[in-house]
Amino acid sequence: MSLVDRLGRVHTYLRVSVTDRCNYRCVYCMPEEGLNWLPRASLLSYEEIARLVVVFAGLGISKIRLTGGEPTLRADLPELVGAIARTPGITDLALTTNGHTLARLAPRLAAAGLRRINVSLDSLKPERFDRLTRGGSLEKVLAGIEAARAAGIGPIKINAVLLRGENEDEILDLAAFFGQQAATTELRFIEYMPFEARWHQCVPSAAVRAVLATRYTLVPDGPRSATAGPARTLRLAENGLRVGFISPLSEHFCATCNRLRLMVDGHLRTCLAHEDTPSLRDLLRGGASDQALAAAISAMVMGKPDGHDCDVEGGTLFEGVMTSIGG
Repeated sequence: MSLVDRLGRVHTYLRVSVTDRCNYRCVYCMPEEGLNWLPRASLLSYEEIARLVVVFAGLGISKIRLTGGEPTLRADLPELVGAIARTPGITDLALTTNGHTLARLAPRLAAAGLRRINVSLDSLKPERFDRLTRGGSLEKVLAGIEAARAAGIGPIKINAVLLRGENEDEILDLAAFFGQQAATTELRFIEYMPFEARWHQCVPSAAVRAVLATRYTLVPDGPRSATAGPARTLRLAENGLRVGFISPLSEHFCATCNRLRLMVDGHLRTCLAHEDTPSLRDLLRGGASDQALAAAISAMVMGKPDGHDCDVEGGTLFEGVMTSIGG
């Protein structure tokens, strides 16, 4: 079976938010005082997530990414990774993390079956990193990246959200630093996505490529896989570093979207921009069979919106809170 919507988009990629909690307070993600976290009873349990992954796999989902909040705050994360890694049909399992506790957890996650990881890192300047994350430690994140590499997790993708007037002056520094580990690392520049209010201005991907081109020769990176995410990638000829560009505002990719998002409270978000999603958690706890869950999921996907109309300087803002959606 395949999860196909009314526009013919085939969905093979599920992002699963396992917690809305986070140990950082990044300026583009949440207010300094934090948020009101959902009560534990509202969150999907480890067993509920694992069961839903089995259902999704039966519908053609082959790629899973675990997100948050900060997923490493969930105590049962290694056990959940192991359960998903053993699920028939799941061929690609990845994790997105801020990397703060990765130095300690990387060996356990690798042993459980985690093969790929994305680490959020928006600055190589310790004081700026601390300010953007409101208390994060660049030293701990870099140590976590090295621990993941030593544990055999790879490739390691570095996610850098660029904010106008904040950190776009580090584009070349990031490319040079991670170019030293080009064989096992990919650098990805992500446009800032405004939720509820436009607190910052994004740096369009075309502007990032223009900056890179002042020092590097940008060359094509080859064909995309069927389960690839939204990044469009190039290589820097001089150091071989693969660089991805995720451009939800300046270069909409809605027409080729193959992603679904299972939120921490069990709502299936078929589009990142829209919050009006039904709850699979309620169906689960109401005694629904796997067949009933599969039918509900298929119906939700069939109703997926065409896309969003948020642009670099206008349009409708994204709905909801990123920490519970999972990005």
